[in-house]
Amino acid sequence: MEKVAEITQDTNTAAPSAEVAEEKAAHPVQEEQGTDVKATEADEGNSMSEESEDMGQFEELFEQSLRSFQEGEIINGTVVSVDHDYIMIDIGYKSEGLIPAREFLDAEGNVTVKPGDTVEVLVERWNPEDGTLRVSHAKAVRRKVWDKVIKAFEAKEPIEVTVLSKVKGGLTVLIGEGSGGIKAFLPYSQVDVKPHPNLDKLIGEKFRCAILDYNRKRQNVVVSRRELLEKEIAEKKKETLATLEQGQVREGVVKNITDYGAFVDLGGIDGLLHVTDISWGRVDHPSKVLKVGDTITVKVLSFDMEKEKVALGIKQLTEDPWLRVAEKYPEDEKVSGRVVNLTEYGAFVELEEGVEGLIHVSEMSWTKRIRHPKQVLEVGDQVEAVVLKVDPEARRISLGLKQVQPNPWDLVKEKYPEGTVIEGTVKNITDFGLFIGIEEGIDGLVHVSDLSWSKRVKHPSELFKKGDKIQAVVLNIDKEKERFSLGVKQLQPDPWESAPERFPVGSKVTGKITNVTDFGIFVELEEGIEGLIHVSEIAPGRPKSPVGKYEVGSEITAKVINVSPKDRRIGLSIKKMMEDEERSFYSEYSSSQTAPTTLGLLLQEELVKDKSDSGDKS
Repeated sequence: MEKVAEITQDTNTAAPSAEVAEEKAAHPVQEEQGTDVKATEADEGNSMSEESEDMGQFEELFEQSLRSFQEGEIINGTVVSVDHDYIMIDIGYKSEGLIPAREFLDAEGNVTVKPGDTVEVLVERWNPEDGTLRVSHAKAVRRKVWDKVIKAFEAKEPIEVTVLSKVKGGLTVLIGEGSGGIKAFLPYSQVDVKPHPNLDKLIGEKFRCAILDYNRKRQNVVVSRRELLEKEIAEKKKETLATLEQGQVREGVVKNITDYGAFVDLGGIDGLLHVTDISWGRVDHPSKVLKVGDTITVKVLSFDMEKEKVALGIKQLTEDPWLRVAEKYPEDEKVSGRVVNLTEYGAFVELEEGVEGLIHVSEMSWTKRIRHPKQVLEVGDQVEAVVLKVDPEARRISLGLKQVQPNPWDLVKEKYPEGTVIEGTVKNITDFGLFIGIEEGIDGLVHVSDLSWSKRVKHPSELFKKGDKIQAVVLNIDKEKERFSLGVKQLQPDPWESAPERFPVGSKVTGKITNVTDFGIFVELEEGIEGLIHVSEIAPGRPKSPVGKYEVGSEITAKVINVSPKDRRIGLSIKKMMEDEERSFYSEYSSSQTAPTTLGLLLQEELVKDKSDSGDKS
């Protein structure tokens, strides 16, 4: 009303202005005051023109002040001023409208308008009597958004949304922008064609959705992204199936990664890129080479139209490196590579992408017993090796690590010929012998049978202990089997070599019984030298088992009937000794014609008894 009053006052004062002009004309200014009459007349004319223009503007404002508005009407207004809390809007009324600044904030909290901008506002309340005017920019925008939602729903057209937050059961999305947008609900099942792994990652993203349902009165809208995606996938799938062929090279997007490979979207249809077809080289896991969302070039290896199954490959886009391995890696040549895997039986070395060789655990050291490759190598090590064997068909290359260095066993055989006396330390004792350290990584074995000529050694620990310094004789060196045989007893002469001189055939010997068996009696003649009285050589007549008739440890005398140093045997006989004594007795008796001795009678009685037992009654 104040503005109307001002306009009315300005209109009423237009006549007095003309009267003032006439009065000025009736009393012209004197020449002595330096007034130019023509100039004065020109100024009066300009003044009249400006007053006429002002009158037109006042009349226009007056007409606007009398304009009527409809509550709910959307009109354009002009931004007059912008401050921290309010935006002043001129809509052509006698008073401006004030709108909270929050209705013009962007996502970062910045005001999006400036003085002079034209914006749409909705007339919320208008009272021409008291001049009350209330407008809203957000409600104007929201009404237009609702019109857009209803139109999209009826026309079954998609609408763009922005994800605001994650809520129970799905997402809250915004249709439109800023404070004038409409919040809608996107159910979890409608977010994607399959359950989405992380809804939080979608916050802030924009995408199109279909309107499933709405209720304007309750301000509810339900949208679906899945519906649009399924339609897009169906269309792409139809196009892809019409052009897909085996052997074709295509681009695809990695959709999912598993332990055994990756699924690649070729356009509405997924193909499987197996882990073995990713590279000619070793791929421990597809995720180390690919990631979801990657665009890759693949080759169609096979295509089943009925089952819609597609097998893809990347390595097939390049030549198989195994076709040239025989030329590139000849046997006995040195090669270098990187250790890519360790197993219990060896180490795999990558010579180039797709070509690996195996260093077997037995080919890692000439001297050390390697139980596991990790004792020598680690994954990632750069190593030099020698090609031992190449089998392109089996896709195998055998490598040797120890062959890079000279074989110490070649040097050992030259350095220690058979018969050489060496000195070493007992490094280990087992049931079957002693291991003596010869050189770094090379041990010699003294078998338990080579510890003593004379003693029966049940366990080497009876004679030696770990750490003892001992001498031994080199018996044999087997380079192929990497065996170094030593002997301790060979440091002394073999007592069996002089046995024929010490125990000549025909001589009588006395010793202790060491064992009694069904086939004879073992007699120790000296330490390490035993003779055998065979059961047939115990007494005349039919042989009987001596078990139970002779005791171990008792002494016995017998005649040496044979000696074999080569076989390490001495044959003894009681029977032949008795026969010799009998012949000697009868010879003495016949020459002296004297009564038989007690020993002769006993021998005769024993002979008669044996003949009787054998059935000889002559």
